[in-house]
Amino acid sequence: MSKVISLAQDLITIASVTPEDAGCQAILIKRLEAMGFDCHKMPNKEISNFWAKRGATAPLFVFAGHTDVVPTGPLHAWESDPFEPEIRDGILYGRGAADMKGALAAMIVATEKFIEQYPEHQGSIGYLITSAEEGPADDGTPFVLEQLKQLGEKIDCCVVGEASSSEVLGDAIKNGRRGSLTGNLKVIGKQGHVAYPHLALNPIHHAMPSLVELTRTQWDQGNEFFPPTSLQISNIQSGTGAGNVIPGEKDILFNLRFSPESSPESLMHRVEAIFNNHDLNYQLDWTLFGEPFLTTDKPFLEACQQAVETICGIKPALKTDGGTSDGRYIAKEGVHVIEFGPPNGSIHQVNEHVGVADLEKLAEVYLQIMINLLTK
Repeated sequence: MSKVISLAQDLITIASVTPEDAGCQAILIKRLEAMGFDCHKMPNKEISNFWAKRGATAPLFVFAGHTDVVPTGPLHAWESDPFEPEIRDGILYGRGAADMKGALAAMIVATEKFIEQYPEHQGSIGYLITSAEEGPADDGTPFVLEQLKQLGEKIDCCVVGEASSSEVLGDAIKNGRRGSLTGNLKVIGKQGHVAYPHLALNPIHHAMPSLVELTRTQWDQGNEFFPPTSLQISNIQSGTGAGNVIPGEKDILFNLRFSPESSPESLMHRVEAIFNNHDLNYQLDWTLFGEPFLTTDKPFLEACQQAVETICGIKPALKTDGGTSDGRYIAKEGVHVIEFGPPNGSIHQVNEHVGVADLEKLAEVYLQIMINLLTK
């Protein structure tokens, strides 16, 4: 069994459901220290974080990732125990296999090979690892970045190991992401008996026209780098559980994934205008989870694309679709950031999996990126 697969299995065995690390980082730190990395644990509240660095000169190239995973969902739906990794027909199954313990294993093994081949490499290599990516992230990567500022560390470029490929390994690199804005809406009506609707105000009925307008609104056209802004309603809750009671309130959760063509402020204003035009009695709380970012540095992008093309035999497309990641915090510090990892078709799903050959190739891509950036 290859070193990459062995390490991936060791990590998957650990039930590090967010925000728990449960010992994953100790395994990574042990491997990094053996390579000469200076490792600093940076715990914050219940979150496990660490920063590791080898070298003292620029450029500082960093691998970033997370050891936490999402909950398993119904165990009976899994074909094997999610925390007992199993290989079937060349596929590694287990929670975190694709998101993103497989990528962490590939990073470590790639770094070991690189240092063995180039012990006097140029620049420096860093690792920024957290256990707070799959949930609220404030105590994870943003906290570590603030600590690095105080230490005077300046990251030049970074690869985040998120599952970025679409159909096959290497078909896409994420060089940016859309912003994420969530609205928590409460529509206020008047509770009453279903037989006497004139004495009540049904918030479900009252909100429907505005919700239809929300889903049909074109927020912007996007641009050459970003798809148009989209809105999705993700949760609706109302009612007492009784079939003969008109509810008094309705709670709605919706999210906008937005391009740089729309600002958070403009989106908030337009959404609120729709509710006001429909004469809703409502309360609305906003949460901005991240603004869009885009990496356009040509040398860095070419180094990453060339590495993928060399190992995978295809030139990856540069894309900005998909969900958010901790790359949004790192890019905010002026760092050139890409996300590259295995295919994302099974992430957060039952029977999460990744191809054994894909993980082994992923380690070779990471190795080639370091060669391109730190040996010329």
